[in-house]
Amino acid sequence: MTSNMISTSAPAAPASTWTVAPESFSTPDATALRRAYFAEVAGRYWKRAATEAEIDQGLLDSPDDGLAPPTGQFVVGRLDGKPLACGGIRLLDPVTAELTRVYVDQRARGLGGGAALLAVLEEAARELGAERVRLDTRSDLVEARALYARHGYREIPAYNSGPYAEHWFEKRLV
Repeated sequence: MTSNMISTSAPAAPASTWTVAPESFSTPDATALRRAYFAEVAGRYWKRAATEAEIDQGLLDSPDDGLAPPTGQFVVGRLDGKPLACGGIRLLDPVTAELTRVYVDQRARGLGGGAALLAVLEEAARELGAERVRLDTRSDLVEARALYARHGYREIPAYNSGPYAEHWFEKRLV
């Protein structure tokens, strides 16, 4: 698999640059981002801050298996060198990849990080042989749903029965 790295200028701050590259989900930066992702999605769902113990349990309950070659890829996005975004892709079957753990720190939202993540993760999916990317998300994650719609993902019928899945999206890659 190639390095899948992208560097883009952020639209709101031309001097800022995103770099997105594959990284093991167990590095300190990736771990901190995965914890921040879970803290935010759990906190929004529960309408209260998630505790450290709840974050620990959530990470155990939702392992990142499949997010490493040869079945997937995890990436970290850095804005001017600071790790502020992450995401993963994994194969569901030989032609279908699933997008997961897409997160941009609140301090960096609106600066092009989501688009940079999607570009790298979609390319990783192509390299894995995928012809389409699917994902599920919740109704309260309105920023995520808007990001996916802006980048060509369309709502589809449910393809899984995840306990928190309320919306399902797909994008053809070929």
